[in-house]
Amino acid sequence: MALGECWLRPSPGREPRFQRPAIESPLRGLASIDLAALSLRLLLADISSSFHPPFVTMLSRAARPALKAGSAAAIRTAPANSANFATLREIEGRLKSIRNIEKITNTMKIVASTRLTRAQKAMEESRVYGQTSNTVFESAETKPLEDKKTLYVVASSDKGLCGGIHSGLSKATRRLLSQNPNVDIVVLGEKAKAQLSRSNAQNIVLSFSQVGKDIPTFTDAQAIADRISLLPTDYASIKIIYNKFINAQSYEATTVEAYSEEAITNSPNISAFEVEEEALANLREYALANSLFWALAEGHACEISARRNAMENASKNAGEMIQKFQILYNRQRQAAITGELVEIITGATASEDM
Repeated sequence: MALGECWLRPSPGREPRFQRPAIESPLRGLASIDLAALSLRLLLADISSSFHPPFVTMLSRAARPALKAGSAAAIRTAPANSANFATLREIEGRLKSIRNIEKITNTMKIVASTRLTRAQKAMEESRVYGQTSNTVFESAETKPLEDKKTLYVVASSDKGLCGGIHSGLSKATRRLLSQNPNVDIVVLGEKAKAQLSRSNAQNIVLSFSQVGKDIPTFTDAQAIADRISLLPTDYASIKIIYNKFINAQSYEATTVEAYSEEAITNSPNISAFEVEEEALANLREYALANSLFWALAEGHACEISARRNAMENASKNAGEMIQKFQILYNRQRQAAITGELVEIITGATASEDM
């Protein structure tokens, strides 16, 4: 009787017959191979206790290929299908999220490129206002007073995703504060306010929000100048700290000065312009509004340019990440397929040996 065959007790009136028991197909995976090997070991242990040793030796030789296959399957560290498939799902989800981020950054880059042309045009127009005021004060040889406090106006905005443009402005303000700590600060925009509040909250006397949503206008600058003029302290000079637009790739923090009414009155050559004394107060507010308009327009152009550059760099980084994850996904998928093929071939070989 061959291995794996068993006799069935015949029914009355029928011939005895034998039937081969159904063996689990090894193609179902390593678990079935391990169970088959365990069953053969138990069968050998049972037979060795009741049969002659030569028969046991013959039976063990017949079962040796299956035992070897089962032992090799148990020892071999095959990749777990569930882990590979889970990893593939995770990589696929990561790829999908990175592609969505790339679409968003590309869209923001296109929008910033479109807005940059308008921002540069508004910046060129605002320079006429600011440079004209500076020319007047330079010709009048106006100088700030020494015995009064100075006010710093930080021209920032509320929006982010534009690189280090706001942090650079805050660092420039902190450098000026280290040289002259007894000053007051007016902050335009929530970004610079949040950064300066961590280190110089006691110096902030006034702040403005909802700044930089659109191209600044002279009306916005005039409203800010009116609020600054209502502050109770009489300042010797007002220094506006803003980002100066150099080109589409670079900018730097710069300071422009707006003088007080007393400083304008004490200018040596102010009489050359034939300005009436009653109009000096209006001249001071108008010059402050001109300088604020210039600073806001330049800062807005720098912000749009920095956002365009930041979104372009983010899109490039997203593209590189997509390539890396695509290669990783292909490798993991190939490894999973190779592992499945190895299991199928091993199972088929074991079934042939049996």
